[in-house]
Amino acid sequence: MSVTKEIVTERLKTVNGPDFTGNIVDLGMVSEIFIADGKVFFSITVPAARAQEMEPLRAAAESVVKAIPGVAGAVVALTAEKKGGGMEAPVPSRPAPRPVPPAAPAAAAPRVAPHAPASHSSGKRGVPGIEAIIAVASGKGGVGKSTTAVNIALGLAANGLRVGVLDADIYGPSMPRLLNIHGRPQTVDGKILKPMENYGLKVMSMGFLVDEETPMIWRGPMVMSALTQMLREVEWGRLDVLVVDMPPGTGDAQLTMAQQVPLAGAVIVSTPQDLALIDARKGLNMFKKVDVPLLGIVENMSYFIAPDTGKRYDIFGHGGARREAERLGVTFLGEVPLEMGIRESSDAGTPVVVSKPDGAEAKIYRDIASKVWDRVNEERGAAAAAVPSIVFE
Repeated sequence: MSVTKEIVTERLKTVNGPDFTGNIVDLGMVSEIFIADGKVFFSITVPAARAQEMEPLRAAAESVVKAIPGVAGAVVALTAEKKGGGMEAPVPSRPAPRPVPPAAPAAAAPRVAPHAPASHSSGKRGVPGIEAIIAVASGKGGVGKSTTAVNIALGLAANGLRVGVLDADIYGPSMPRLLNIHGRPQTVDGKILKPMENYGLKVMSMGFLVDEETPMIWRGPMVMSALTQMLREVEWGRLDVLVVDMPPGTGDAQLTMAQQVPLAGAVIVSTPQDLALIDARKGLNMFKKVDVPLLGIVENMSYFIAPDTGKRYDIFGHGGARREAERLGVTFLGEVPLEMGIRESSDAGTPVVVSKPDGAEAKIYRDIASKVWDRVNEERGAAAAAVPSIVFE
C-alpha cells in the first residue's frame, strides 16, 4: 500500500485539537506533509504559551500516522509561533525566596567547596555507548567544513579509535557522497535505525533517507526532531567518538544542538581571509556562550602549491586562522592546503585519508585528528578536576 498525503491527512483528522475543539487538520494546525521512503514528516503549530502541555497531542498524531500500513516511521514536531521558531527552552520561573531557617549549631554538614565550576554537560543527556561527541563547525558555508570533518573522522579511525559520523546538515547533507554510501538504512524492530558503514566509520545522514535532489523545506522544529532521531534513535554501538558535521552558520538549529547535546568540544573550520574569520568568530562565540569547550581552529585552503612549478601561492591570504587562534587563546590545529587531489577524492567518495593514506595531505589530517583527540582528553581531565569536593566542617 502506497502512503499518500491524503491518507495521512484523513488519519490526522481523528486527532482532537486543544481542549477537544475540532481536529488538528480542520483547525489548520498541521503543516505541509512530506513523505519520503515510507517516512512521514510534518509539524503541528500550537499556541506558544501552551507548547509544553501539547506533547500528548503531538504523540497522538505520531501514533496514528505510524499505525498506517506502509508507514516506516514518522517525525512529528511541535511548532510554537514565537521568537526563535519555538525551539528555545522556556525560561524557568524563579521561585520566590524562602526564609532561611537558622543553622543548627552543632551540625557537621558537608558543603561544596566554593568556586567549583559547573559541569559542561549539566542538563544534557548523553548517548549510550558513545564516549565523546565532537562538533565540526564553521561560521559560514563554503569553507570545506564537511570535507574536513570526514577526514578528521577517518584520521581518528586511522589512529585506532572507534568512530561514527553524524551528518547534522539537514538541508545539505554531504556524507553519502563524501563516503560513497548508497541505499537506505535498515531498522531494528521497525524503530531504531542501523547506521550505514564505510571505511570503518558508522554514519547517519538525512541523505540516506531522502533522494539527493529532494529539497528539504522544513521549519526549525522539524529539523531538530530529525536531528534528535538521527542522534538518539540509531544503533551506534560502542564508539570512542562521534564526529558531528554541523550545519554552517550560527542559527537556531546549531545553537539548540550545542545546548542539548553533551559535546566534548568543537572544532572550527575557517579559510584564512578576514571575511571568513569574521564568521568563524561567531561560531567560536556561540560555543563559548553555551559552555562547549573549543578544541581548536583548522585553517582550510591555507595555501596552494602549483603542481607544475612547485611555487606556493597564498590565494586567500595565509595565517589568519593561526593568528586568530593565538589572539583567542585557542589551539591552532593545523593548515590544510588548497589541493586538487583533496577535492577530487572527496567528489569521488574516497577521501584522501583512505585513498592516499601515505600522502602529505593524509598526514596533515591525521595530525589534526591526533591534536583534536589530545584536546578532548585535556578537557576531560579538566572537567574531572573541576568536580566539587566535599568539605566537612
